[in-house]
Amino acid sequence: MKLSFIFSIALLLSGCIFGTSQEIQRAEALLAQFQCQNVENHQIAHSAITTYHEQSLALSRKKAEQYIAAYKNGDYDLHLSLSNVVEEQYKKYHSACQALGGIPLQTD
Repeated sequence: MKLSFIFSIALLLSGCIFGTSQEIQRAEALLAQFQCQNVENHQIAHSAITTYHEQSLALSRKKAEQYIAAYKNGDYDLHLSLSNVVEEQYKKYHSACQALGGIPLQTD
């Protein structure tokens, strides 16, 4: 009886370890897509709106990097999965990239 209990605990813990690894891999794959092409800063007429979108590009990528680092350190306590949180930041990044006239990197 004890042996089956120990085996089930070991199986549960190994599942958590592998699940965490896959979660980090998915989030890092999303982070690799945070690339905005064809945005020439010297050709953009600077205004409050363009400054906002430029800051949004940098901030959304930085937040995604921070979420991944916190998850790796065990400091992640949000109720959503890591990949969902990083995907939300990517949507903001994508929107800001398009607003600046850039083309998000397509990875199909």
